[in-house]
Amino acid sequence: MKTIILLIFFLSSQKTFADDFADSFVKAALERTKHLVIYNGAYRSMAYPNGDVPANIGVCTDVVIRSYRGIGTDLQQLVHEDMLANFSTYPSKRMWDLKQPDSNIDHRRVPNLQTFFKRHGQVLPISFDSKDYQAGDLVTWMVSGNLPHIGIVTNQINSETGHPFIVHNIGLGPRKEDMLFDYKITGHYKYLPQSYK
Repeated sequence: MKTIILLIFFLSSQKTFADDFADSFVKAALERTKHLVIYNGAYRSMAYPNGDVPANIGVCTDVVIRSYRGIGTDLQQLVHEDMLANFSTYPSKRMWDLKQPDSNIDHRRVPNLQTFFKRHGQVLPISFDSKDYQAGDLVTWMVSGNLPHIGIVTNQINSETGHPFIVHNIGLGPRKEDMLFDYKITGHYKYLPQSYK
C-alpha cells in the first residue's frame, strides 16, 4: 500500500516537457503584452537568423515569433529552412506569386506558419468547447472574411465566460483578451520546439 501511495505521489508530482513548454511559452507571450507596439506589417529587410522588425512595430505573427524567441526558438530560421527544402508545400507561390523563399517575410505570414505547424507540430481539433484549448496552443482565425490571424492560448481563464485568454495583436498591439470565439477559427495547433521534446 505504501509503495502505491509513493508511486501515485511520484507520478502526480512529475511535470512533463509539454507542461514546461506551456508554462514558459505562455509566460513569454504574456510578457509581450507589456510592450508598446504599433501595428505595421510592411515588408522590411532584416538580419538572418534571429532577425526582427523594429521592436516598436509588429503584427499578429510577430507576437508568436517573439514569444517563441523568448524561449530560445527562432521561427524565422526554422520556417526558412523548411521552405528552402519544401517550397512547393507552402502557399507562397499561390498567394504571393513568390518564386523562392524570402527570410524577411515568410515567417511573418499566417498561412506559412499554419503550414509549418501542420508539418512539424500537432494539428488539434477545432472545437466550440473552450476546454479543448490548452495553454501554449496556437489558434488561427479568419477576420472579416479574408484576413488571417493568429494568437496564443494562455493559462488564464475569464471567470465570467470560462474561456482562456488569448495573447494576440489585431491592431492595437499585443493584448490579452477573451476573444477565442470572436472570429471563425481556421486552425488549432501545438508546436513544441526540439528542446522541449
